[in-house]
This record gives sequence, structure tokens and C-alpha cells, in this order.
Amino acid sequence: MRFLVTGAAGFIGMHVTQSLLSAGHEVVGIDNLNNYHHDMTLKIDRLSTIGNSDNFTFIKCDIANREVMENLFRDHGFQRVIHLAAYAGVRNSLFDPVSYVNSNILGYLNILEGCRYNKVEHLLYASSSSVYGLNDDMPYKIDGDTTHPISFYAVTKKSNELMAHSYSYLYGIPTTGLRFFTVYGPWGRPDMALFKFTKAILSGEKIDVYNYGNMKRDFTYIDDLVTSVMALQDIIPTNRGIDLVTKDVGYLSNRCVPYQIYNIGNSEPVSLISYIHALEKSLGRVADKNMMPIQAGDMLGTHADISLLVKVLGSVSHTSVEVGVSHFVSWYNHYYNNMQ
Repeated sequence: MRFLVTGAAGFIGMHVTQSLLSAGHEVVGIDNLNNYHHDMTLKIDRLSTIGNSDNFTFIKCDIANREVMENLFRDHGFQRVIHLAAYAGVRNSLFDPVSYVNSNILGYLNILEGCRYNKVEHLLYASSSSVYGLNDDMPYKIDGDTTHPISFYAVTKKSNELMAHSYSYLYGIPTTGLRFFTVYGPWGRPDMALFKFTKAILSGEKIDVYNYGNMKRDFTYIDDLVTSVMALQDIIPTNRGIDLVTKDVGYLSNRCVPYQIYNIGNSEPVSLISYIHALEKSLGRVADKNMMPIQAGDMLGTHADISLLVKVLGSVSHTSVEVGVSHFVSWYNHYYNNMQ
């Protein structure tokens, strides 16, 4: 099949693209290659890792450019779209909300319009666990309260879900939203905790530990996430609602809309300090910690209810934090040793 993967040079986009190519699909990957989160080297190297497959075409472009996106959809005839491009991160959204609107709202609208006018049979898009905001009813259920986000990033992701629902209802476009829970692993983003902690510890610098290490996160290893995404791209929502016997999947509350949302997580919350201990063990070093209060926009904890995902897929892979962190450290050492 012919896929469009947006954000193909990103952390999750690279891994999803590789998996699609390995399964024999044709992929057009797009990315604007900005340096918002980190320098260009890592993004270029991610693309190089994807390789020069005859089934892969990379196009540098910005999803916020309406004319470019219209031409892209018209010229390539995508059957399915996996939309992963976005301005990510909670704290950055507090300082640069305009960039988040341009990419996460206007850019996403261009994706929806492309699907609308070009008969795309399934749109999967990245949402976030941050949409649960002040909801403290854990584990988070997909039909739980998401009306009180506490970061602007979360606002844009909740907006994506609402926009998808309206397009699914109005135009019959099957959409699947994926609420990712703290994804980590090889080739991860340098602005995320694991990457920053590893770099600092190896350099003998202090690490900032927010909320004194008492926050809990449902850390999700990248390979587990990709396995779920690959399975879900074949499960196209219908307007018949959820039938757990036949595994037909439709809208959450059975309103005859080809729309679905899943939590994609490990469903085993781990404290931040335990996460750091796993990293210290893998590195063979003890971190010099700067214990700090919680930061604006941060959630105290996340915990995914993945019961629907398990019902639909039959089983979901779980990689422990200890194993996942050790895989990241092995990749980090190999990647940066080769750059010296």
C-alpha cells in the first residue's frame, strides 16, 4: 500500500517508516527538518538509517503550507496516512504557542483536507496522554475527562481529536487517534528527559529532577508503540460502534462515526526517580541530582488504560523500563562514539 508518513525524520516517524518498509509498503515521508528541538544532524542521520529503499521517497516540506500539501496529496494518491509531524513538548508550548498553532492546528487541518479530497481510506494521527490534564481518575480511560488540559501543547492535541471527529462525521473519513504515553528509546528526542539525563551524567553535570522525582509516567518503549501502530493501521474504524466479539471498531460512544481513539502505553507507571535509577544502572554511574519543584504544565502522573487496545489486538507487547533504558544507552554510546 502507499502511505504518507508525516514527521518521517522524527523519533517515532523514523521507526514507523522503517517498519512499513520492512512490511513491503511504499512510503512517502515528509518533514520540514526544522531545528526546533535539536540540531539537524540527528534528523539527517535518522533519514540515513531509513536507507535508500526504492519504496521510500523523502520530500522536505512543511505541513502548514496549504498549497504544497494539496499538491502532495493530489500527486501521490495515498491510501493511508500516518500523521506524526507536530511541535511536541509541554514546556516549549508555554513559550512559543504560535508555532504550535501553525503546525499542530493549521498543519493538521491541511492533512484532514488532503484526506477529504483524495479518498484516503484511513488516517492515523498522534495525540498525547497530556490531553488528560487535571483528570486524576487513573488509569486514564479513553472516554475519561479530557476537558481540563494544563498545557497549550495538550490543547492542540485535544483540538486534533475534535477536528478528526468532525471530519469523520461530516465526510466519512475513518480516523484513529493515538494517545501516546511518554515514548522513549533509541533515536529519541534530545529535549526529552532520558536523552538530557544521559548526556549530563556522562559529562559529570547535574540533572534537574522535577517534583523531587515523585512524578510517575507510563513510559512506553518505541518498539512496543510501533507494533501497535502497525497493527492499528489495518483496523479501520467503521460507523457501527465497538463490537468486542467481532473486533469491529467504531466511535467510543456508538454514535455512528468512523472515529476511534486508543491509549498507547505500557500501563505500568514508574516514578521519575526509579527511571533515573534504571539509567544510572545502565551507565554504571550515579547522577548528581538537583531536586526541584514541579514545573508549570507538568502532570503529576500518567497511567494508560489499554484494555480496548488489548481487546482489539489480542495482546500488546510490554518492555520494562530497565530493558528499554539499557537499549537506549547502548544506542547512545554507539551513536556518539561513532561521531567522534
